[in-house]
Amino acid sequence: MGLEAYSRKELVEVAMGRAKADLVIRDGQWVCVQSGEIIPHTDIAIKGERIAFVGPDASHTIGDQTKIIEANGRYLVPGLLDGHMHVESGMLTVTEFVRAVVPHGTTGMFVDPHEIANVFGLKGVRLMVDEAALQPVHVWVQMPSCVPSAPGLETPGASLGPDEVAEAMTWPGIIGLGEMMNFPGVYFGDEKMHAEMAVTRRANKVIGGHYAAPDLGLPFHGYVAGGPEDDHEGTSLADAVARLRQGMKPMLRQGSGWHDVATQIRAVTEMGLDPHRFILCTDDSHCETLVCEGHVNRAVKVAIAQGLKPMTAIQMVTINTAEHFGLTREVGMIAPGRYGDVLLVSDLPSLQVDQVIAKGRLVADNTLKETQAERLLVDLPAYPYPDWATRSVNVGRTLKAEDFRLAAPRDGQLMANVIGLIENQAPTRHLRLPVTAANGEVAMDMGRDILKIAVVERHKGDGRVMVGLVHGLGFNVPCAIATTVAHDSHQMIVVGSSETEMAAAANELARAGGGQVVVRQGQVIGQVQLPIAGLMSNERAEIVAQKAATVLEGFKACGCTMNNPNMQISLSALVVIPELRISDLGLVDVTRFEFVPVLEGA
Repeated sequence: MGLEAYSRKELVEVAMGRAKADLVIRDGQWVCVQSGEIIPHTDIAIKGERIAFVGPDASHTIGDQTKIIEANGRYLVPGLLDGHMHVESGMLTVTEFVRAVVPHGTTGMFVDPHEIANVFGLKGVRLMVDEAALQPVHVWVQMPSCVPSAPGLETPGASLGPDEVAEAMTWPGIIGLGEMMNFPGVYFGDEKMHAEMAVTRRANKVIGGHYAAPDLGLPFHGYVAGGPEDDHEGTSLADAVARLRQGMKPMLRQGSGWHDVATQIRAVTEMGLDPHRFILCTDDSHCETLVCEGHVNRAVKVAIAQGLKPMTAIQMVTINTAEHFGLTREVGMIAPGRYGDVLLVSDLPSLQVDQVIAKGRLVADNTLKETQAERLLVDLPAYPYPDWATRSVNVGRTLKAEDFRLAAPRDGQLMANVIGLIENQAPTRHLRLPVTAANGEVAMDMGRDILKIAVVERHKGDGRVMVGLVHGLGFNVPCAIATTVAHDSHQMIVVGSSETEMAAAANELARAGGGQVVVRQGQVIGQVQLPIAGLMSNERAEIVAQKAATVLEGFKACGCTMNNPNMQISLSALVVIPELRISDLGLVDVTRFEFVPVLEGA
């Protein structure tokens, strides 16, 4: 992505007035993140995709064919960069994700496609890389590091290792290694994990981190020594401080279901720590959030609301991110030679984005009165996904209510290991709750909010169903919700208060080829179809958002009051985040990485 010598000479010609700019933005307030200043009465001249001149008067660069945008005193902000995210969590293709987020000011994304990699392996990653290269904004791809995320504790659809990582590091568009989720593998010296990181270091690229344990003792120190350079799994002030002091870049996430900015930003606002190594990101964003609320701009707004200076918050999604990935010659600031990624913002504290310029083109105009989709000013043709990418859900048979039966070793009271969901956080609680068995099985107990959760194997079609218990959803009617978005192995997860509804939801989802569905008292009341790997839709972002909204409304109709419960459900099978998860092989205590029985004594 380097700037060629002839292009640089062309920028010089424009800067000197010997050639004319393609686009000039006049009379704005320059949010100069590299110096921390806001400089009034600034012009920006752009030639092709790059900035040629930034200064008080660009009139010498204006010719008859130069397009002019009058800033009229609005703020000129560098395009926003999301330092860590998963496109698949938005249920959208890369193209449709871009359609959703560009109007919110996102001009660059660092994506880790380990969701599609767990279904299709290296060929799935290649699909994402190739689609990313076609976008009007910057989409860099991190090669997934942990596929599967926890070998031996789950059944993935594919497997990747050091050889695949080495191959991917040669591809244009690969920026580094995706989040190293197998943190025990790092501090216990797993050869595969260390080989993948060694390959990445030899390629001089960034190693993404994922330390999800609360233990900041020797395991944490061992993990940092292994080489991961950033981490988005912190949830507390102590997490942010520890990562910063040990040389990592704390990535504070504000996704749809993970609200971790407010607690961790106190390291800057209250403790006064240096903010220049902090990065804001989203990690996982639901498509309805993207279309209706925003993207990484939401994280900026939350940080500002917590008392962070707007300049500092913007630096955390521009220059700080660019420096981390070694891209300050390309993006992250408004300066000559960099890509022409500029936001015209009418109000800085609320980050009210009026217009978005990316790679030197006006790509979105929010001042228009049309719908959000019509505010996008560039053509985004659908990416032609191959047929094999839409045939990945295979449960092997028609499921029945008895498949979701939880057999008990004896009747009477038993102690159960139950997954406890936590509002707005990725970790779960390992609950030990008494339950009553009758007629050889344990049923749901809606009165105590103890429901069933099951993982249905969908890659190999062997019909295997693993049943456990979950607390925190609050369902109060016979209902069930099924999803093939089930990080990271992406089997099918089914939760419910009725075995009959659970079977109906699972069968409907298999028929649809993937997605999410809500069944309440025998009726489908919410559904979004996700045929691409069972993870993404091939429809427009706003249509997917509307369908996904029916699933969120379905949760409410079932009695659930959580903010974004589908995110918690989708992570229930992620056996690398404490404390308790379920996979197709069993219930996993993630603090010890051991299987535990659902019912003690079973």
